[in-house]
Amino acid sequence: MTRISLLIPTLLALLLPSVALASGAAAPIDMTTTWYGISALVLFVFAYALVIAEEALHLRKSKPVMVAAGLIWILVAIAFNSVGDTHSAHALVQHNILEYAELLLFLLAAMTYVNTMEERDVFSALRAFLVSKGLSLKSIFWLTGLLAFFISPVADNLTTALVMAAVVMAVARDNAKFVSLGCINIVVAANAGGAFSPFGDITTLMVWQSGQVHFQEFFALFFPSLVNWLVPAAIMVMFVPNAVPEAVKEDIQVKQGGFIIIAMFLFTIALAVSFHSVLHLPSMLGMMTGLGLLKFYGYWLKKSQMGFEVSFEGNTQLDGTPGGPPFDIFHQLQRSEWDTLMFFYGVILCVGGLGALGYLNLTSHLMYDQLGASWANILVGFLSAIVDNIPVMFAVLSMVPDMSVNQWLLVTLTAGVGGSLLSIGSAAGVALMGQARGAYTFFSHLKWTWAIFLGYAASIAVHYWISGMAF
Repeated sequence: MTRISLLIPTLLALLLPSVALASGAAAPIDMTTTWYGISALVLFVFAYALVIAEEALHLRKSKPVMVAAGLIWILVAIAFNSVGDTHSAHALVQHNILEYAELLLFLLAAMTYVNTMEERDVFSALRAFLVSKGLSLKSIFWLTGLLAFFISPVADNLTTALVMAAVVMAVARDNAKFVSLGCINIVVAANAGGAFSPFGDITTLMVWQSGQVHFQEFFALFFPSLVNWLVPAAIMVMFVPNAVPEAVKEDIQVKQGGFIIIAMFLFTIALAVSFHSVLHLPSMLGMMTGLGLLKFYGYWLKKSQMGFEVSFEGNTQLDGTPGGPPFDIFHQLQRSEWDTLMFFYGVILCVGGLGALGYLNLTSHLMYDQLGASWANILVGFLSAIVDNIPVMFAVLSMVPDMSVNQWLLVTLTAGVGGSLLSIGSAAGVALMGQARGAYTFFSHLKWTWAIFLGYAASIAVHYWISGMAF
């Protein structure tokens, strides 16, 4: 078969990804053609169709995959029991749960830090600073893109995109053309910035935690990621109107302890890296230790604010200022994206069950044995624009294909930036469609997909050039 003729079955196989992060999750027998396997596959496809239709149905994405996960593992258990194996299903699901627990605790700590910085008005103060400078639209275009590119490697790309889009909306809300271009630029920049850091995206975090790429090796993707953003940005900026909007006067000060919390977050990241690289312990331990330190500091903030004479009658403020209850770190913990965290549980367990039934071997054969590593990894980027990059990366990591570090970096790059090709391809794009409703839409983004594709192709070419890989 030619590579082109293999494209359709490979797409179908990847749309039905295999297993979670379990190197030992391959089933001892192939059940892909049995009623167990087919039923599990249908369940997952139906559940993921509901996930894709989340905006239309107003149904949280975690709900269908959590139910599907339980049903799929019932089928896995029955399938293994039918051949006299009463132990493998239990061992496989335990491994998947362990992998999920590490991801959950890592993200919970990171989200709590980001929520606390948001509550301390760190991001609001940055936005107010930018909109009050009276910059031209072209300057705002470049500055918001640049900040999105460099903030997303530390904070998550969704938060970064929302903050930068708020700047665009504040300075030119009535200029639909600029808002659309500005939002596209921010989405591309945030996704590109997240690709060269283990903390910039869930997929890069998974690759790092799996041990396929060491922490310092991710920074080899800096220039490919930069090119991925700069190429479409340089094209789109030519269509940004030449105008200087009136400065928006807004004075927001970072609340008490805000800058200290930023420093603590950076220290926590360093702690996570040290736990993983130096002590060879899960990076989650470093993040949770940092979260414990934040809780201690939150206790001090709460005590320092207790001196205020506050009244809680009829007052629903939760910002820790006089007139509202004192700072509470557990409120920031509660504000974590629990729907997203539960979605990860459902996806990991769903694809773990499918892998236990033998779909790992099928997908691995179609992708890496037939297409080859380079074409397969490039294809991952296009799939990430249609399907969430999380299950796609789960599938790749689960196959554990025999690839060099540079190939692992390639798939990390493509999974991270491929979502920029469509507005629905990343959480940042979906969120900004809601924030800039009417100005930034699926079709306004699609109009510039050709320019984003040029950046995608250029970033891959730069990676090949820097790494010295042969195509």
